[in-house]
Amino acid sequence: MTRSVAGGRHQDAPEAGYEPDPNRWRALWVTLVAGFMSLLDVTIVAVALPTVQRDLHASPAQVQWVVSGYALSFGLALVTAGRLGDALDRRRIFLLALSGFVLFSAACGAAPDITLLVVARLAQGLAAGFMAPQNSALIQQMFRGAERGRAFGFFGATVGLSAATGPVTGGVILALASGPQGWRWIFYVNVPIGVLAVLLGRRLLPRTRRSGRGHLDVPGILLLGLGVLALMYPLVQADSGGIGRVWWLFPAGAAILGGFAWWQRRLVARGVQPLLDPRLFTTVRGYAVGAGVGTLYFIGFSGVWLVFALFYQHGLGYSPLRSGLAVTPFALGSAGSSVVAGRLVDRFGRLLTVCGLTAVIVGLGGTALLLRLAPLGIAPWAAVPVLFLAGVGSGSVVSPNITMTLRDVPVRMAGAAGGALQTGQRLGAAVGTAALPGFFYLVLGRGGDYRTALATALGAALVGMAASLALAAFDWQRDRRGPRPHRKCPDEVANDPTHSRQI
Repeated sequence: MTRSVAGGRHQDAPEAGYEPDPNRWRALWVTLVAGFMSLLDVTIVAVALPTVQRDLHASPAQVQWVVSGYALSFGLALVTAGRLGDALDRRRIFLLALSGFVLFSAACGAAPDITLLVVARLAQGLAAGFMAPQNSALIQQMFRGAERGRAFGFFGATVGLSAATGPVTGGVILALASGPQGWRWIFYVNVPIGVLAVLLGRRLLPRTRRSGRGHLDVPGILLLGLGVLALMYPLVQADSGGIGRVWWLFPAGAAILGGFAWWQRRLVARGVQPLLDPRLFTTVRGYAVGAGVGTLYFIGFSGVWLVFALFYQHGLGYSPLRSGLAVTPFALGSAGSSVVAGRLVDRFGRLLTVCGLTAVIVGLGGTALLLRLAPLGIAPWAAVPVLFLAGVGSGSVVSPNITMTLRDVPVRMAGAAGGALQTGQRLGAAVGTAALPGFFYLVLGRGGDYRTALATALGAALVGMAASLALAAFDWQRDRRGPRPHRKCPDEVANDPTHSRQI
């Protein structure tokens, strides 16, 4: 391994040259803290929207863009950012994106009107999207074997915990920073943490030494960006009638993504490096199934927090802080099981995901029944054990699935692969956050009460999770029937002297 005098260490790309970096665990915590901030900002702002709307004299449609604009630009950047990290230097991309995230967080906090706040949130989401795929790629680069499973366990815990604790974290900040401008601290809190992460990252993160910059697939970037935008835009605008108004973007987006897939296959046939190598889905064991499991799970998982917030705050009159605390058992169960599951995934494989999904379905189903049928005074307390069970199950889904999806990906393709995986999760999250509140309000609009609305929305979430369970169970049974025939992964194809074209 070659040491760098400028901070960080060079790690050669080939797997055969791997040598453990003594800073790898400390570097991991830097990336996890940064990743936690970026994912937390997807949900933390939701509890402050009424205050933002009042203070900045914004319309409901304008203030919705504070949340949806961040999610949109986040999702658009992921695959391109991952490919750039693979081609250039993941450390450099990560630190630049983190610096931008800190800068735009400060701009959000200082925004004098709703227009500048939305612009700053779009830029903040773009920076987060460039940072996110470097997290999983750096884990691929720094760790091997059982250590990689442990590292992905911590990464999975970060993903699950950030989503589950967003509402309670926002509630705590609003409670501490009381006053009409208290919402600004939801953004300002990122600044000191982010600056510290940048300083530590410069010292600890490894560099990826490349012989050249390689081919940048500009048509692929444009096609993928337009396709993802067409699919996500109606979903992020669902609250203001986006699905009904621009429904035609769904088939248009599917057609554009079909064109993107055709273009990627054409580049591979010509021996040119594509933005996202399609052989990731056909030759890398577990990648296609893992991406499908993750996307389906996030359809149900992501929207749950919004309907819980609606139920507790509007239905039961809870404050944002108390509403967040009511779902804390899920967050605690998810954080603990994610770390443990990361150590067990090599032993149990896909069975761990199957058991985790079963626990989530049982736990959330039990929560829906208790909050619907139990006496209202004790229902939130009675739901604590089953919410905790659902959290334990969730931690056994997210962390192992990330590990099994990415562990066989060649390190030099880790960024693009991680970006594609997270893009699927962002699309699933967009579907869930649009659909579940839609079911909730549909029940209320037809004269139902809040308890029935919550049970209906959670039932819809369980449909997505059941589909994820079916796919995971199919993969588990296929593994039980015997080892799959080996097919060469892209790196093996590239190194095969009988193969005339290289990726």
